[in-house]
Amino acid sequence: MPVYIVIPERSYYLTVKENIEEWDGCVKKEEDVSRAELLALLSRSNAHMSFEEAVEDFPESAMNTTFPNVTYTPWHLLEHMRRSQWDILDFMRNPNYKGMVWPDDYWPQKSQKATRKEWDKTIEGFNRDMKELQLLVSDPKVEMHSRIPHGDGQTMLREILLVADHNAYHTGEFTIMRQVMGTWGKDHK
Repeated sequence: MPVYIVIPERSYYLTVKENIEEWDGCVKKEEDVSRAELLALLSRSNAHMSFEEAVEDFPESAMNTTFPNVTYTPWHLLEHMRRSQWDILDFMRNPNYKGMVWPDDYWPQKSQKATRKEWDKTIEGFNRDMKELQLLVSDPKVEMHSRIPHGDGQTMLREILLVADHNAYHTGEFTIMRQVMGTWGKDHK
């Protein structure tokens, strides 16, 4: 069942997964407000274009074209976003978490090129992991302010904000590069 959260002066309809119990239509505690805002941050495009809008109708012919003045391609950037988000999610959930090596594990090799299937797999993986993050935020049993037991001081809240910040930064970068590369369709506004 979708999650329904109502905040005075604003209404959010947030669909995360069917197995999340429906909140009873109102926010009762400050923690509920915080969770609602975090879900909105992860699932909506409050002050910027959403990930879905940014990648929509991207031309296959430009997936492996290096952005101007940098060493990576549109697919490299999206795959970096997917890998980084997955790493943070894994850290949050996995008591046996093993850190990845920067930058090697966070970026594809510069010479690596994606097929349409790999492009789609990157986007699907990003969206799947985003849903998992939303599930964590939606779960009232997850204590957002408690330290992650296997971390060194990080909280779930900090990690959610880190994901949102990283994704917003690179989604903005991706959209600007689309403009520079001329990869928006003629109907793009």
